[in-house]
Amino acid sequence: MAKHPVPKKKTSKSKRDMRRSHHALVAPNLVECPQCHSKKLQHHVCGSCGYYDGRQVLSV
Repeated sequence: MAKHPVPKKKTSKSKRDMRRSHHALVAPNLVECPQCHSKKLQHHVCGSCGYYDGRQVLSV
């Protein structure tokens, strides 16, 4: 029968929670489109009007 590695000590709640400190979800950073004033992601084409960086790149 194979022996598996087993932790020598119990991981405390503090250590466990410190390890999970970076697991939180963050809200997307939405900005207002300068053309149509709808919310969009930074550095992305606006889904409402199709503009990016002051010029139309998609026909919507």
